[in-house]
Amino acid sequence: MRRIALIFMGLAGMAQAESWSDLNGAEIAAALNEQTLQYEDATQVFYESGRTLYDAGRPSWGYWAVRGDQYCSQWPPADGWACYDMQRNGDVLRFIGESGHATDGVLTR
Repeated sequence: MRRIALIFMGLAGMAQAESWSDLNGAEIAAALNEQTLQYEDATQVFYESGRTLYDAGRPSWGYWAVRGDQYCSQWPPADGWACYDMQRNGDVLRFIGESGHATDGVLTR
């Protein structure tokens, strides 16, 4: 019986560890403004000016904004904006694209 209780406690801990919260516009702005995210193979800095620097071994400058309850970015020379829903789990931020594909980044500062 004790073993079963430990298994359930472990499953509850795993579920809690995967506790993602949807972010609204104000929460997205607060989470990203003047912050740096570490992705698997890159970093990205979000400046208060609306500029963003993505570096995967080569710097790429773009723009970021919050529109409604979504994070949006633009990467010149393209003039269109791509927008993403966002979730948070502790220091991990998740960007969810229109197709449902998710990218996670860890806040480093």
